[in-house]
Amino acid sequence: MTSDAVHPDTSPPAADADRARLLAEVAALPALPGVYRYFDAQDQVLYVGKARSLKKRVTSYFQRDHAGTRIGQMVSRIARMETTVVRTEAEALLLENNLIKTLNPKFNILFRDDKSYPYLKIAAHAYPRLAYYRGAVDRRHRYFGPYPSAWAVKESIQLIQKVFKLRTCEDSVFNNRSRPCLLYQIRRCSGPCVKIISDADYARDVENAERFLLGDTQEVLSSLQTKMMAFSDALAFEQAAEVRNQISALSNVLAQQSVEENSATGRDRDVDMLAVEVRGGRACVNLAMVRGGRHLGDRSYFPAHVEEATALGQEELQERLEDRQAAAVPEVQVLEAFIAQHYLESPVPPLLVLSHAVDKALIEALGEQSGQRVHVQHQPREQRRIWLDMCIKGAELAIARLLAEEGSQQARTRALVEALELSPENMDTFRIECFDISHTAGEATMASCVVFEAHQMQASQYRRYNIDGITGGDDYAAMRQVLTRRYSKLAEAAQLGTGRLPDIVLVDGGKGQVSMAREVFVELGLDLALIIGVEKGEGRKVGLEELVFADGREKVYLGRDSAALMLVAQIRDEAHRFAITGMRAKRANIRTGGSRLEDIAGIGPKKRAQLLQRFGGVRGVANASAEEIATVKGISKELAMEIYRALR
Repeated sequence: MTSDAVHPDTSPPAADADRARLLAEVAALPALPGVYRYFDAQDQVLYVGKARSLKKRVTSYFQRDHAGTRIGQMVSRIARMETTVVRTEAEALLLENNLIKTLNPKFNILFRDDKSYPYLKIAAHAYPRLAYYRGAVDRRHRYFGPYPSAWAVKESIQLIQKVFKLRTCEDSVFNNRSRPCLLYQIRRCSGPCVKIISDADYARDVENAERFLLGDTQEVLSSLQTKMMAFSDALAFEQAAEVRNQISALSNVLAQQSVEENSATGRDRDVDMLAVEVRGGRACVNLAMVRGGRHLGDRSYFPAHVEEATALGQEELQERLEDRQAAAVPEVQVLEAFIAQHYLESPVPPLLVLSHAVDKALIEALGEQSGQRVHVQHQPREQRRIWLDMCIKGAELAIARLLAEEGSQQARTRALVEALELSPENMDTFRIECFDISHTAGEATMASCVVFEAHQMQASQYRRYNIDGITGGDDYAAMRQVLTRRYSKLAEAAQLGTGRLPDIVLVDGGKGQVSMAREVFVELGLDLALIIGVEKGEGRKVGLEELVFADGREKVYLGRDSAALMLVAQIRDEAHRFAITGMRAKRANIRTGGSRLEDIAGIGPKKRAQLLQRFGGVRGVANASAEEIATVKGISKELAMEIYRALR
C-alpha cells in the first residue's frame, strides 16, 4: 500500500456548531511556543503536535485546502482541541512526546518499547558480583549499559569472567560455600568464597573490570603489566604467570572487538548509531550501541501510524527547511520521533551518529534534559562511518524481513477469506478468536482464547479462563463454559451497537465441540456462521485437518499446502500453546500448594522457609497437624490452625 492511499473512515465529521466554536478558539491562540491536541466527536485524541507559534501552526490546518489528503481527513474529524503554552521549544518537545506516549494518537508516529533495557550490574558486597539486571536502578550498586539485548549483557559477563574472574553466584550460595565451585575449576572465578584470593587482590580485579567496562582498556593493561613485573622482581613467578595469563586473555578479548581502541576518541567510548529506513508504508529505526569502546550490537524498532503521521508532518517539516537545510522526507520525521520518544526514558550518550540530519532544537532539548552536551554527526568518517554503515544495513535487513513476514501473513488472511467465501469490510480489521481446552486427566482444566487481527497474533488480547464446576475431563462442558463467559456480555453489547464480535470463532475440535458452540450461540442469539471447528484429519496427521461448520455447511478440506490452512494451523497451535502453559502453571499450584502458603496472612519469607525446611515441602506442611505446625519457631497456635485450614 503506498503512502498516498487514503483509507475510508466511518467517523462522522464535526458538527457545524462545533466547527464555528473551534475556529474561534484557533483565532484566539497566542503566537507563543506550545503543544496542541486535536480530539474527535467521541473524544478520542487524533493528533498531538508542537509549535514555535501556536497561532501560526494551528491556523495552517484550518485555512489551507487539504481536500483528498490525510490532513483533510483528520481536520474534518476535529471536534475540539486543547493547547498548552510553554516557555521554550525544548519544553514543547518534551511535553509533546510525553503526551504521544500517554495518549497514543492515531496520526502520530508512535514507538512502543515493550520492556526496559538490560544492564550489567556489579552488586555491592565485600566481594562484589557480576549480574544481569533489568529494572529500577539502586544507587548502592554499579551499573553499566544500557545494552541493546540480554545476549550482549551475558556476553560481557562471560568476557569479564574470563579475564578478571569475578564471581556471579548469589549471596546465599556464596555465604555457604565450603569449597570452590566448578567455575573456579575452569578458571572463570578466583574463589573469593573460600578465601583463595585476598581481599585486596579481588578488589583490584573489580576495579580493573569496571575500568574495562568504561573503556579504559589501555590503562588496565598497563596496570596489569606493572603488577606482573613486580611479582617477577620479587621472584613470585607463579603469581606473575597468573597475571600474564590475565593480560593474554584481555588482549585476546580486545582483538575480537570490531572497535579498535587506538582509533576511538574519548567521545567514541559511548556512542549510539541510529539509522532509519522507510519502505512500503512501514518504517524501521535501527539502534546500535557502543559502550566503553565496544560495539554491543543493535536493536530494531518499528513505529505505528507511519503513513498517517508522515503525511501530516510534511508541512510542519517544510516550515523548518530554511533553518535546517534538509530534505523534507519521511525518514527525518521518523528519526526525530524516535529520538524524542526514546531518550525521554533512556540515558542519552554524548555522541549520536545518525543516518539523516535532524532538527538542532531537538538535540538542544536532549542536552537540556540530560544535563550534558550532546554531539550529533550524520556524515561521519573512518571508524564512525563503519559503525553507521553496519547500522544502516541492519535497518535495511530488518524492514525487508518485516515486509516479507507481513506480506506472507496478509496473503494467508486473504486466502482464508476467499476459501470461506467471506466479505469483510476491511481486511486489516479482520478478526479471529480461537479457543482450546487443556487439562491433565481432568486436573487443572484451563481454556484459552487467542486473537488474530490486523494480520498478526495480538498477544495483549489473549485471555485464559479457569474452568470450574464441571466433571474432570469433560471438554464439551469446558467449551460451553468458556464460550458463555466470553460472549454473553459481548452479545448484548453487539446488539446495542457498542461491541464488535469476531469475524470467525475457531474451536479446536470436530463435530462435538462445534455442536456445543452451536448450542451456546443459539442461546445467545448469535450468528452460527461465525463458528468453525478445526477437526483432526485421518491419523491426526498435520496438513489433513478439515474445517467443520455450525451452520450446516459441508466440511472443507483446504489442502496440505494451502496458505489458508497454514493460518488456521498457526492460530490453532497458538491457542493450544497458550492453554497448555496456563494449565501446567495451574497444575503446579494445585500439586505443590504453590502460592497458597504465601497467601496466608502472617506468613512471610522467613516463616515460609522454616516451614518448608521442617516438613520437606508444601505437601509435608499440608499433611502435618496443627500441633506439629505450631512447633516451628515463630508459629503461634492460632497461626498454625490458620495454616492447617488453608492447606486442607
